[in-house]
Amino acid sequence: MQGYEVGTRLRYRLTLASGMLECLCFAGVVFGFASLVFVLKEDEYFSQLCVSITDANSNLTSADCSRQDEQFSLVFTVASFLNNFLTLVNGYLFDRFGTMVTRLLGICLYTTGTLLVAFSSAVFSELLFPALSCIAVGGILLLLTNMQVGNLFAAHRSTIITLYNGAFDSSSAVFLIIKVLYEQGICLRSSFLVLSFCSIIHLLRTFLLMPRTHIPYPLPQYYTYGVNCGQANTYNVEQFERMRDGAMTDSQQSGGRVNVPPAPEDGTEAQDSGKEASFKSFVLSWFFLWHILWLSIMQLRHYLFIGTLNPRLNRLANNDPNLVSQYTNAFAMTQLCGVLCAPWNGLLMDRHKGKPLAPGETEQEADLRSSSLSLFLTSLQCLLFSVCASVPSLPLQYLTFVLQVLNRSFLYGGNAAFISIAFPACHFGKLYGLVMSMSAVVSLLQYPCFALVKGALDGDPFFVDIALTLLTLLVFIHPAYVFIHCRRVARHREDNTQTEVTNGSKMAEATL
Repeated sequence: MQGYEVGTRLRYRLTLASGMLECLCFAGVVFGFASLVFVLKEDEYFSQLCVSITDANSNLTSADCSRQDEQFSLVFTVASFLNNFLTLVNGYLFDRFGTMVTRLLGICLYTTGTLLVAFSSAVFSELLFPALSCIAVGGILLLLTNMQVGNLFAAHRSTIITLYNGAFDSSSAVFLIIKVLYEQGICLRSSFLVLSFCSIIHLLRTFLLMPRTHIPYPLPQYYTYGVNCGQANTYNVEQFERMRDGAMTDSQQSGGRVNVPPAPEDGTEAQDSGKEASFKSFVLSWFFLWHILWLSIMQLRHYLFIGTLNPRLNRLANNDPNLVSQYTNAFAMTQLCGVLCAPWNGLLMDRHKGKPLAPGETEQEADLRSSSLSLFLTSLQCLLFSVCASVPSLPLQYLTFVLQVLNRSFLYGGNAAFISIAFPACHFGKLYGLVMSMSAVVSLLQYPCFALVKGALDGDPFFVDIALTLLTLLVFIHPAYVFIHCRRVARHREDNTQTEVTNGSKMAEATL
């Protein structure tokens, strides 16, 4: 039995490490679009949209490529929108059909996207729309199936979830590598064919190191998965999940705080109707609504910054291609640090683990109390990032890049960790997908903002940046609400304890 435990622990660690590499090298590459745009412009994608302008005074001819920039921005807008909006469907598929089906779909989409880029050209520039969208949706599916790995390590669950989200952010540096290779003579097609070939690794990991359905939480003893799993052990896990399905009938929600035990994924038709009712109550809770607002505003700020980074740098650098390339590389390099920044948020949320709980406090309440500080710091980071991005100073953009990657790694890791804390595990995929979908609708505002900057504001994003900075102040409502709720629960628990003590004393006196 000891050897069995060692083998199981080794499988857990291999799953953790391989999932980390998968998220780091593949899942979020679409957010390195600023680096890819540099290569695409060199290959003359959408170059037919550039027009020549002759200065009447000096007779000098220059190229106006604002429509080309707008088209690249539209490619990123569509990809980032579908990346989030389709997460609702993806979350349902994950909850309903399990890990294997979801991963196979993600791998197919991802491979299709990389192949479309590989065989695109300046003549077929429009292929970038389905290509980047497939890469984005396939990548988020890989992340979605990997976040459950945190269930294997209960004491570090939030840390692992945030670590994976940080790796997802850092994977945007892959496009920087492609840019550097391009400058060394490696064509775009070769790089994306290599990414397509790597899908074989994703398939092997799906069958060898991932479960067919889901990783339960809390984890049953001797739980295992993948190939060579004993039939008896597999049966025990399924039995454990069915027992937790039955426990869903006792679930309840109190004051916006979900006090239900995590339940498995595969329920009967009779249980599905109960799940739908409780799912609706979760969606209509203030926790969920404020969380959507919190994520949507900050995500819009990040998406607009990434999607307009290339024209922003061109404007601040007076169209100096060397300076633009230098700052583009700096931005992409900072994205690598996302995997280093994200665990700080997880450690912040797990800081109470191993410490005794307050009298009458549940573990879920302690997790929620711990998350309020994380939500506040993430909001503060976004405000500072937005302020720096609003200042039209090229050297200051280095600090903007640092704040951006720090805030982005906190944002997405904290989003997933908060949903796993505040709501039951049986609805994680659907709630995570709904949050991302609703925020995706808000993120569509980035395109009219870009059009406003290019049109009425004559390329100067200052007033749009100021408006978004003021809008960012609203995100502080969410951590304030969570903090007040935790204080209210603690005060209510203290009052109940005092009442019980008082009643006990009166009963003792009456007995005497």
